[in-house]
Amino acid sequence: MGSWQSLRSCSLAPPWLPEDEDDFLDSRDREEDIAKFPYVEFTGRDSITCPTCQGSGHIPTEQVNELVALIPYHDQRLKPRRTKFYVLVSVLLCLLASGLVVFFLFPHSVVVEDNGIKVVRVWFDRKNSLVVLTVMVTLRIRNSNFYSVAVTSLTSQVRYMNSVVGTHKMNNVTTIQPLSDKLVNFTVMSKMGGPSFYAYFFCTLSRIRVHSIVIFMRTSVKISYFSHVTQSSLETHHYVDCGANSTTASGPEPPPATPEDVAPKKNSVRKPAVLQ
Repeated sequence: MGSWQSLRSCSLAPPWLPEDEDDFLDSRDREEDIAKFPYVEFTGRDSITCPTCQGSGHIPTEQVNELVALIPYHDQRLKPRRTKFYVLVSVLLCLLASGLVVFFLFPHSVVVEDNGIKVVRVWFDRKNSLVVLTVMVTLRIRNSNFYSVAVTSLTSQVRYMNSVVGTHKMNNVTTIQPLSDKLVNFTVMSKMGGPSFYAYFFCTLSRIRVHSIVIFMRTSVKISYFSHVTQSSLETHHYVDCGANSTTASGPEPPPATPEDVAPKKNSVRKPAVLQ
């Protein structure tokens, strides 16, 4: 009891306050005079010197980290209020934050759709009995995620009569913004004909006005996000007129073809036609 009361007495401020500067100086002098006397605590019968401050009224700086304050067992600071409420609110906030993170970062589907053919160009090579067909295809890629995705590569293969007649590959195609879609155009060149194909004979037959053939296309798109790569495949078939060139009114112009692959030779014939 004596130790606790002495510690409390050491932290109390003087009961008097100076009113002006002269009174303040006089009070400082009296305080210094009082400090010369040992600090004692009156318990009724006898008095003892405070073991903590040794009668100085101040706690030594070097003992600040060594002294321990005693708190009564029934002190309210030992019984915090609404502990269960705070714990419940913390758990609910953690669950809410986890749910939001999972909802926004969980991978959603990236849909690849066929948007049709925009441009068809045809060349005939009579010397090699070949039909050179250039087709511009448009894909619509929809991003349902809350973050951007990158289309890293696009590979397309054209088949006619169960034979591969043309391929095309692109790298670093485009980037699609969150919750949006984007059109991707690419051009595939196909060569049909030869001694074992009747395509050249059919496409150059003058008695037929519309020379419609069916080409089968298989397109694979690789999509990357958060260092994770997924692949979407699309299989479509298109009716094209191999008898002549055709360009839709709203379709974009195709990129210029290389002379080695597309330019007609001396014996080639170019005919006009309508896209089906």
